[in-house]
Amino acid sequence: MREPTFLILTALADEARHGYGIVREVRALSGGRTNLLTGTLYTALDRLTAEGLVEPDREEEVAGRLRRYYRLTAAGLGALTTETARLRQLTAAAEARLRTVRPGTV
Repeated sequence: MREPTFLILTALADEARHGYGIVREVRALSGGRTNLLTGTLYTALDRLTAEGLVEPDREEEVAGRLRRYYRLTAAGLGALTTETARLRQLTAAAEARLRTVRPGTV
């Protein structure tokens, strides 16, 4: 799973969010390293919806503009859980290797 997809799913894990809310949450989760462009976000949301990982939650009008909210599906939660476990395993392997590095050898 690519990092932007992981971050979008993570942003939706605790509550439904609209597009700009997802962009803000992804930026916060990544410590400001990932800034999703609108086109990138909505292309990803369309793909994730087609894959059954997210779904539209509701729409509301704010200041004359329509906001569509998205939420994680059960399949999306499963995919996020699986990817989190995979990343945790990779991180543990990297940390184990780093503990064997002797100062001055690198």
